Amino acid sequence: MRAVVTRVSSASVTVDGQVIGQIGTGFLVLLGVGPNDTEQDALRLADKICLCRVFEDENGKMNRNLAAVGGELLVVSQFTLYADLKSRRPGFSHAAKPDLAVPLYERFMQACRELGFSVEHGEFGADMQVESVNDGPVTLVFDTEKM
Repeated sequence: MRAVVTRVSSASVTVDGQVIGQIGTGFLVLLGVGPNDTEQDALRLADKICLCRVFEDENGKMNRNLAAVGGELLVVSQFTLYADLKSRRPGFSHAAKPDLAVPLYERFMQACRELGFSVEHGEFGADMQVESVNDGPVTLVFDTEKM
């Protein structure tokens, strides 16, 4: 699984003109699922992201995690994180098919909720408009193949 995580002061996702997910302080998580990903990958990634200490403490150091700041997550499916960019037109054959990707996307969000976090989300496979106010900016890339 791959995730691009941005620390935000707010973020939202809109489908067909309607806001379907919205958060304040927290993480905007763009989540991609690969064909070899498993439930263990979803659990490991949720733990890694939710416990990541990138919020500033009283000394201005990145030392607080999501729980310490009362943060939330907005999770948006992003199959393009598995794009093959060898040519000028990206190929997407390296992304998991929906029958695997959807359950792992859902399992990742469930794992974040089980860790005690509020999770909003986009709509898998929909044309979405995502807005965010990046804080920092702080943006991190997670890949379960490299963790």
